[in-house]
Amino acid sequence: MKKNTFKTFLNDIPQNIFSGFVVSLIALPLGLGLALASGAPPISGVIAAIVGGIIVSLIGGSNITITGPGNGLVVVILTAITALGNGDMQQGFLYTLAAIVISGIIMIILGFLRMGSLGDFFPASAIQGMLAAIGIGIFAKQIHVMLGNLEAKGSIIELLIHVPKGILNLMTTDDSSMFYAGLVGIGSLLIMIFYSKIRNRYFQLIPAPMWIVVLCVVMYYYFDKFSVYDYPINQKLLINLPNNIISNFAFPDFSKVLDIKFINAVFAITLIASIESLLSIKAVDKLDPLKRRSNVNKDIRALGLATVISGFLGGLNVVTVIARSSVNVNNKGTNRSANFFHAIFLIAFLLLFATELRKIPLPALAAILVFTGYKLAAPENIKKVFSIGSEQLIIFLITLFTTILTSLITGIIIGILVTFIIHVIINKDILLFIKNILKPNVLMFKEDGKYYVSVKNFSSFLNYTKLKTKLDQIPENEEAIIDFSLCDFVDHSVMENMSNYSESFSRKGGHFEVIGLDDSKSGSDHPFALRKILPKQMVPIEGVLTKRQKSIQQISEEMHWKYNAFSTQEMKKLPTFGYFETRKIDKISNVLSNKDCTIFDVQFSEGELIAKQVIKATMLYIHTIKTVPNFTLDKEGIFEYILDFAGYTDIDFDTHPDFSKRFYLAGENEEKIRTFFTDELILFLESNKQYHIEASENGLLVIGKGRLKGVKEIKALAYFGMELQKKIQ
Repeated sequence: MKKNTFKTFLNDIPQNIFSGFVVSLIALPLGLGLALASGAPPISGVIAAIVGGIIVSLIGGSNITITGPGNGLVVVILTAITALGNGDMQQGFLYTLAAIVISGIIMIILGFLRMGSLGDFFPASAIQGMLAAIGIGIFAKQIHVMLGNLEAKGSIIELLIHVPKGILNLMTTDDSSMFYAGLVGIGSLLIMIFYSKIRNRYFQLIPAPMWIVVLCVVMYYYFDKFSVYDYPINQKLLINLPNNIISNFAFPDFSKVLDIKFINAVFAITLIASIESLLSIKAVDKLDPLKRRSNVNKDIRALGLATVISGFLGGLNVVTVIARSSVNVNNKGTNRSANFFHAIFLIAFLLLFATELRKIPLPALAAILVFTGYKLAAPENIKKVFSIGSEQLIIFLITLFTTILTSLITGIIIGILVTFIIHVIINKDILLFIKNILKPNVLMFKEDGKYYVSVKNFSSFLNYTKLKTKLDQIPENEEAIIDFSLCDFVDHSVMENMSNYSESFSRKGGHFEVIGLDDSKSGSDHPFALRKILPKQMVPIEGVLTKRQKSIQQISEEMHWKYNAFSTQEMKKLPTFGYFETRKIDKISNVLSNKDCTIFDVQFSEGELIAKQVIKATMLYIHTIKTVPNFTLDKEGIFEYILDFAGYTDIDFDTHPDFSKRFYLAGENEEKIRTFFTDELILFLESNKQYHIEASENGLLVIGKGRLKGVKEIKALAYFGMELQKKIQ
């Protein structure tokens, strides 16, 4: 660790201790509640948080994440315990601990194999559907506990159907213990719902889950010390912790490692733990005030090791958790020490306040989980998915219902298949994906100090890792242009990830721009909507502009130029230029113009049959009043343009040796060309970026590289055109 970094680390310790303490206030009740919801002993959730906090803080690759038991694993662990135990929950838990240990080993291997990028393979809407299914599962299995009924059993669908019956039973029950426990559960849920609406800063110092714990303990001592009535809630409805926590660790039973149910449990646990962690790491990195990027593979290895240790000590899986990580960020946690201190405080709570923890009613913890489940499956999430596109809602709903009716693994697999089928239907071409899935489709190079990335064929969740590998090589304080103009199809997952990169670059002072999607049809006007490139004869829907088009429109307003994003004009003067003698113009779009200059995107083709190639580029046309001699001007040594003017000789100027060295100038009438190229014009061209320029009786055609230009490049081209036009006139 560098000296300055170590000094900063020491200076930040006080605020990380405080942040770790606040996080522990949430982690304690959540750890207990998640374990209970999973059918495991309450202490197992806290063990996972403690082990994860210590191990991942020491050897992990993230900066401000908090680790512990995760929401997504509740249904998986409960299913594993039930299936492996055949009705014996205690023995089923020991088998499940063995599955947890093995899943941790697999995660370590995945980390060493650098498989952290696999998290990008899953379609975004399918993941949303899976998370919503997890939320419904948590809600269905915990709402009855919240109402004081520990006996409710059945499938998720059956439990949801009987929710009204459970509420009616609470209102009419003769069991006073169940009635008061249910009231505590409902009161706890109200605290979770209305906590954020109370604006008192002192009240907000204690998180909502900890308020529930504190009030429950206070209520117990009120009845025990001050009331003439006995505590109304039965012991079986309170948290059950062993008297000697240290000597009561559970140890895994590996006797079923070859059982098919055991193998299924291992795969399910590993899959969900990996996905939840990868998504959380990516989300928390976006919250980091210092704009750092986590080493995902290193973090996966650390999470795997922590899971192995946790499993051997009787704890649940260790994953990265976004809710507690967000609390860490909000309380000024700056490095991994906050995760470490949160674990230390949890140890202190268990050793010093175990007696108080035993006073907490189970319905209170269940209320926390009911609220968590609702947030995962809230109607707002469905509305958000639908706003991206109706096809995304189909993927979301199919994944959700399949997961509820079968299992998480089946659900995500069906979600992937449905996404692929929908992509094939939208494109009406399965060969687009089959032929190009293994082809290298990403080209990256550096040009004029900018990173330029060109993507071909298609870009979806199937091959996104190819693009991501290139993008991760670009420093986030640099400028990057991502061109999809050669892509026939870009899916929602890729569009969402491009937005994430744009935000990340912006935070670090860089610039990340996506171009090449202006001639595409989108599923909606949402920026994350999938994009299907339209045939050349079709024009996109007017009014639905891409981010690039909106930026060009803003440039037109700033410069008082006219802008037509969906122009259908042919620009008949273009074919008079030598550049287009052997090239066929297909489409003109994004026309930005004033009375003297016109900037436009042009799609053209060159070659025929197998050799035919479609190219999209941004060009500038300058209208000239003054008669201009025919000539071509280019960088010295650019032979592809010179071939169009074979037979011409390079015109040099003895008084401008630098110009003659850098530029190739040729034309029919050398005398007129020498007269036209005044000292002022030559000095202007020497001091600006070099473009390919052709002149004819109709004006000047200015071409940069044979590609679409980014917004900054378009603005620079506009200013170049105006100044060049002035020099000519």
